[in-house]
Amino acid sequence: MPFELYQSESSKKFHFRLKAKNGEIILTSQGYAQRSSAENGIESVSKNASEDNFEMKKASDGREYFVLKATNGQVIGQSQMYKSHSGCNNGVQSVIRNAKEGGVKDLTA
Repeated sequence: MPFELYQSESSKKFHFRLKAKNGEIILTSQGYAQRSSAENGIESVSKNASEDNFEMKKASDGREYFVLKATNGQVIGQSQMYKSHSGCNNGVQSVIRNAKEGGVKDLTA
C-alpha cells in the first residue's frame, strides 16, 4: 500500500504520505484537522497525478522540489528536496506510478 495515513502527536492533525516501492517517501501532505479531509487528499492525489499537475520549484539553497496541484490550483502534496533536476523529474514519475496503485495503510489506530 503506497499511501500512509497518520496523525501528528504534537498538532493532532491528520497527514498522508506516498511511498515508493523501496519505502522512500515521495510526497507528503499538509496537516488536516479532519481525518476525512486527509482521506479526500489521498483520493485527490490518485485523481490528479498526471504530469501537467506538477509544478517544479527551487529552494533558496538551489535544491529542487515539486508540488502536486489539484485542478483548482490548490497544492495537494509536496516532495522532498532533490539535488538534481533529473532526480526531481524521477520523483514526479514515481508519484505518477505509485499513486495509481491505491491502497492506504492506516497508522492512526
